[in-house]
Amino acid sequence: MASGMLRSRLVACLLNVSEGRRKDLVENVAKAALYDAEGMQRKETTVLNIFNDHDYNRSVITIVASVDSIRDAVLSACQEACALIDMRGHAGVHPCMGSVDLIPIYPLGEAVGERDCVQQALAVARGLTETVRGASVFLFGWADAALQRGLARRRKEMGWFRKSPDLRALTADVGPPPRERYGLTGVGASPYVMNCNVSIDTLDVAVGRSIAAALRESAPGGLPGVQVLALPHEGAVEIACNVESVAGAAPGGPTDPPWPRFVVDGRPYCHAPAALIMARVAELAGQQGVGVKGTALVGFTPQECMGLAELALSEGIGEFWREQRRIHM
Repeated sequence: MASGMLRSRLVACLLNVSEGRRKDLVENVAKAALYDAEGMQRKETTVLNIFNDHDYNRSVITIVASVDSIRDAVLSACQEACALIDMRGHAGVHPCMGSVDLIPIYPLGEAVGERDCVQQALAVARGLTETVRGASVFLFGWADAALQRGLARRRKEMGWFRKSPDLRALTADVGPPPRERYGLTGVGASPYVMNCNVSIDTLDVAVGRSIAAALRESAPGGLPGVQVLALPHEGAVEIACNVESVAGAAPGGPTDPPWPRFVVDGRPYCHAPAALIMARVAELAGQQGVGVKGTALVGFTPQECMGLAELALSEGIGEFWREQRRIHM
């Protein structure tokens, strides 16, 4: 396939698994995305990044592949994760519901649209529940065909934010009723979602929650596309942000950071830049006499993801994360 054509047909999956303390285990999950049962490296597939978090006991694996290759890569990684991660023994600060907690499919190239991503997301959902007996799936975003419910809404409906979700009370969209061994996995498709986390220098989670409440999209003056949790993390409080892409022109003035833009199905999207999120958290924290300790971008912006994937695939580098550890901010 010509490089230009491949570039235009790339998709990303920021695979969330409920393990962040056994890094060798998480690397085995990542490698399963790259190599088939015979140990041959999959074409048109790379793992750009592995982000582990000990306190959260959660990892995010950034898999990029052509739209024709993403199903096999992601499904193999999910099968490995389900074999290795038992939710009955899981403990961590971050909410979660499944051994594989989240499988979002995002378009990167302009030749890949909503329909392509939905097709692959549904194929992964069916494949996971057919090959891992007992795995269960709920759908979100474009893949939630009837209602197009976003991830935040679906998580709320499923009790994801509760300390101990009652799996017995839930109905899966694909697969059997959820079981404790594998829990429940969210599978969906949408425009690209970034994860930007800002640590504030306090142990008071109530301070973090007040900042989160002011920052999230639903608040007056909140940032469009930003969903927020405040969680205890490494002796501080982390303001953990899901930064969803929003359709149309970005807000902002001459003093604001530029809002990165990209196109899906001919429609422009943009997302709040990490610099703006960090500045807003610093402002809100400062009003309460609290400083900012640091920022972590989990994965990349869509533009960075595309550029690094293009480099990795042109060089035939599957285990790209090994050469990009410095990107873990």
